[in-house]
Amino acid sequence: MRYLLLILSLLAAPAQARSVTDSAGRVVEVPETVGSVFAAGPPAAILVYILKPEALTGWPRALRPEERAYIAEPYRDLPETGRITGRGGEANLERVLAIKPDLILDFGSVRDTYVDLANRVQEQTGIPYLLIDGRFEKTPEALRLLGAALGVPERAEALASHVESVFARIDALLADMPQETRPRVYLARGPEGLETGMKGSINTEIIERAGGRNVADDGGATRGLVQASMEQVLVANPEIIVTWDRNFHAGVFEDPLWQGIDAVRNGRVHLSPTAPFGWIDRPPSLNRMMGLIWMAGLLYPDHWRGDLRAETRAFYKLYYHVDLSDAELERLLEWAEGRPPN
Repeated sequence: MRYLLLILSLLAAPAQARSVTDSAGRVVEVPETVGSVFAAGPPAAILVYILKPEALTGWPRALRPEERAYIAEPYRDLPETGRITGRGGEANLERVLAIKPDLILDFGSVRDTYVDLANRVQEQTGIPYLLIDGRFEKTPEALRLLGAALGVPERAEALASHVESVFARIDALLADMPQETRPRVYLARGPEGLETGMKGSINTEIIERAGGRNVADDGGATRGLVQASMEQVLVANPEIIVTWDRNFHAGVFEDPLWQGIDAVRNGRVHLSPTAPFGWIDRPPSLNRMMGLIWMAGLLYPDHWRGDLRAETRAFYKLYYHVDLSDAELERLLEWAEGRPPN
């Protein structure tokens, strides 16, 4: 097997290359022209699709029927490739080599674990492997870095400028909002609503960036996803709950366990659309920019200046390469109001 990988890696080596320094500080030799990219996980696939869809070799998970209408038609039937990183990383290197991409990309954490994986895969396959920092605040930088690597700097600049403009709108909104007056928010994941993200986790970044106070906060002692107890949620008593789980949203208002929570009593449990990708996270990639716009309006309806209908249509055109029909737009807006498609 080692000899097979060595032979294939030699065949895969680019004839001409240029140096790119990725977010982890790794200097990677990439082809002068990058025509195909293998996404190591869903966040990377979304980033490539948004920036240069014709370079995407496949989806880590094949699109579901309700997602397809929100992806440009030429890319709806790309093959399922599996993933290298994250939960269920089942893509093997032989498959990657069979696809023969010009580049492997991961978008997310740049911790040592992911650096080691990138170095190992690159060494075994001979295919350049870039790590791009997926932290929300680094989004403009990530777009410009990958846009240059993929040869689409103008496209990257347009997207980065849009991100910066949304960030600036939110910064202006929050400038006169003291922390103690900002709404207390809980992210409810899963059908029971008891999986959540701690403050500072990649899964709750848009809540915090939009000006919400994440009630799952232990002062930084814990990060990432955790399992909460019903007692902890009751004590936290959030004013607003956001979720992408339809089953949880459909039952929470009738569930006696949740009746003592302000968000439930006041009808402030909000359902995020997930087509083609989640507005909150699932996965945590550029799809969260749509969620940030939506979230700012949820948290500050009297202060946020924006038209969700117009901004949703514009976002899907700029980011996802689709012109939404009136019916497709209405389906998303109804979903965001708690009425998902059947």
